[in-house]
Amino acid sequence: MKAVQYRRAGDSSVLELVDRPVPEVSKGEVRVRIVVSGVNPTDWKSRAGSGSSDEFDTPKVPNQDGAGFVDAIGDDVEHVRVGDPVWVWDAAWQRDDGTAQEYVVLPEYQVVPLPDEALLDVGASVGIPALTAHRALTASETLPDRLTPASLHGRTILVTGGAGAVGHAAIQLAVWAGATVITTISSDDKAALARAAGAHHIVNYRTEDVAARVRDIAAGGVDVIVDVNPYANLEADLAVIAPSGTLSLYATDSSEPLAVPFRESMVKNIRFQFILTYTTTSTQKQNAVDAVSDAIADGALAVGEEAGLPLHRFALAETAQAHDAVENNTVGKVLIDVTQKENR
Repeated sequence: MKAVQYRRAGDSSVLELVDRPVPEVSKGEVRVRIVVSGVNPTDWKSRAGSGSSDEFDTPKVPNQDGAGFVDAIGDDVEHVRVGDPVWVWDAAWQRDDGTAQEYVVLPEYQVVPLPDEALLDVGASVGIPALTAHRALTASETLPDRLTPASLHGRTILVTGGAGAVGHAAIQLAVWAGATVITTISSDDKAALARAAGAHHIVNYRTEDVAARVRDIAAGGVDVIVDVNPYANLEADLAVIAPSGTLSLYATDSSEPLAVPFRESMVKNIRFQFILTYTTTSTQKQNAVDAVSDAIADGALAVGEEAGLPLHRFALAETAQAHDAVENNTVGKVLIDVTQKENR
């Protein structure tokens, strides 16, 4: 089978297209023929590493997310059958084999049925972004642990950076769950994407006073803030969050300490929830997987420009370019067509 691997950490030039044996399945495992592999910031950051150029004992195949068809199952596998369309999550987490290859073997619980093979692009897009978004939206002690339709009815959610992959998923999931959604963006083009995703109110943080505008929309404050850049947004976040609200923080490009205004946070009894989807509890992860699956089935997690998430496609041999596109902050979702379209 064809696979992309890297033998040492570094820039995208360390990625190489190779032939590898098709992996065998063991008890409780599922082999998936990957059709589409999704690329996230965590993929290129893991590949880049921390500066060491030492060669790994075992080459690594990148990419956490993907979708395709069940190709083989081991003993005791019950919830999928050969031929089923599926999506996978956290494929490369603490493992050497991600989804940038034609076949991957995973434990059964990491292989999730799709209701239709036409949703393969959706399946390859939801893993890291949607599971992160679900945890961000459910981190509050006053909100449900698992989203369902109408479970956020009467609540107001602020999503900063609504044109990003996690922001896009957070908008879609919150709207599906019945919330009123406010999002911030930086341009008219990104506003159009956030609107297509379903956001009810859109604030351009470059031209508007975010705190004033959000308070006009939600006089009592917002219940949850899903924040992509707390270093830039914390002052406005504290100004608009409701008492006992939750500030969910899932991303930063800074290694500097985050200075938290203590008194303002204490007076409102604010909860700060830091999120790394890989290390959420098994219950939190399963709630997220189940809710995302339900939302997919309801058509609530559509992708493509018409749904607010433009798709950028690369061939498997172009995985390095796909990683570079994500590293360079391409707006939308970067996908790798592991199998040619005519062979799907």
